[in-house]
Amino acid sequence: MPDTDDAKRRIAELREEIDAVDCELVRLLNRRATIALEIRSLKPSAQLGLYDPKREEEIFAHLASCNEGPLYGENLREIYEAILHVMKELRG
Repeated sequence: MPDTDDAKRRIAELREEIDAVDCELVRLLNRRATIALEIRSLKPSAQLGLYDPKREEEIFAHLASCNEGPLYGENLREIYEAILHVMKELRG
């Protein structure tokens, strides 16, 4: 078992790693938002409605197929429901 100083040092290292991952997630979410806004701008020309529940289910199915854990499928669905909600409200 690591001593207190080793444990604290390792916690600090892991938190730095989480901070880096969080920044990458923000970068990727902004990239996703940019792509979603472009799709939204093209939908009227393609005679498609802005909301497509079938596409949302495709997204959830795709996420489930990508998931290697430790998050459960329900966890990912919850997270992505929030992401999709925010994406729908974006103004481009």
